[in-house]
Amino acid sequence: MRTWLSILLLTVSCYPVWPRTANEWKSRIIYQLLTDRFASSQSSGCSDLHSYCGGTFKAIISRLDYIQGLGVNAIWISPIPVNTPNGYHGYWAKDITAVNPQFGTEDELKSLVSECHKRDIWVMLDVVANHMGNQRHGDWNNFTFFTPFDQQAHYHAFCEIKDFSNQNQVEVCRLADLPDLDQSNSFVDSTLRSWVSSTVQKYQLDGLRVDTVPEVPKEFWSQYSQSANVFTIGEVFNGDFDYVAGYQGPMDALLNYPLYYKLLSAYQKQQSMRSIHDGVTTERSVFKDVSILGNFIDNHDNPRFLHGNSQYTVLYNALVYIIFAEGIPIIYYGTEQGFTGGGDPDNRAPLWPHYNSNHVIYQFISKCVHFRQRLGSSLYGSSQVERYVDDQFFSFSRGQGWLMHWTPLTQWWSLIVG
Repeated sequence: MRTWLSILLLTVSCYPVWPRTANEWKSRIIYQLLTDRFASSQSSGCSDLHSYCGGTFKAIISRLDYIQGLGVNAIWISPIPVNTPNGYHGYWAKDITAVNPQFGTEDELKSLVSECHKRDIWVMLDVVANHMGNQRHGDWNNFTFFTPFDQQAHYHAFCEIKDFSNQNQVEVCRLADLPDLDQSNSFVDSTLRSWVSSTVQKYQLDGLRVDTVPEVPKEFWSQYSQSANVFTIGEVFNGDFDYVAGYQGPMDALLNYPLYYKLLSAYQKQQSMRSIHDGVTTERSVFKDVSILGNFIDNHDNPRFLHGNSQYTVLYNALVYIIFAEGIPIIYYGTEQGFTGGGDPDNRAPLWPHYNSNHVIYQFISKCVHFRQRLGSSLYGSSQVERYVDDQFFSFSRGQGWLMHWTPLTQWWSLIVG
């Protein structure tokens, strides 16, 4: 009896607590990577950034030491369905029932998740429920090559989003000519929700980043999130605090675009530090929970921070803010190697062969992130309290005596242990 009890306890202890809750995600620092651009079995660069460069699930596994050395404990990977031509980023689905062979196989994706979990690295999958991939220009009513949404009834009638202040137009018209799924269609609704539920379970995913959130009615997202049954963080590509905050509820959290623009103003453009005060004050009044918003200064949809300001010290200041401020920090691949790409696709260059763990920015991020990890829940479980602000100075505390100061105009920052 004692032997069987010991075996049972050992078996139970081998399985992670799953699914992960929004509260548990507060302990994570996310490393966003593009599956096609992070790691490849080839050593050469990429001749065409508008198409596939060769990144794979298997190659990501081979670089987990690099990721872990940075101190991050979650990765965000690209959408996995088969895409229409040149859909290296994953956002142009052709067949949602199959894994993109350019990235690898189902088993290789399962291995990636498993290897990450062995290192306490959680996996967040990017998902798309708003649209499918590219069609032949002008042949807007031909959907026969999509799976499973191959009928005209599965889509809204053709129109283009021309006025983003018109919410109905945003929800029923096409973004960048991509065929817009009609979630009010019962087959579309049930299929999307069934797909996300089965995908999360099949691969034991820990969270989802949800693309193009405002392009779909909130009522659908509430049901979709329930079907997913994991932490969801949505993309509302908008700087309006009230507008973005309206999607927290249907989503657990949002990428913090409104604060992103305030951080660029203060750090990259070296304008008044009061913009951070204004942003934090406003978001506290409109969001349900700011502690799970995703804070970032770089991503795949915007020019890199160093493209707008090449000073490393200024970048350090911005990084320190997102790592220690209230919210979930997100580090975009390549930031740690000083990438300076402008708009798409230059901000999506392959990381290989730049895996220099001695790069000064890699080392800086690693030290900050490991320090944050050591603080644990005394930091991420505490609210942010502003201590002082003027045009050239901003400080706040979190937890018991952790005080942060930023003065990017004089290129100085510090962490003070009280």
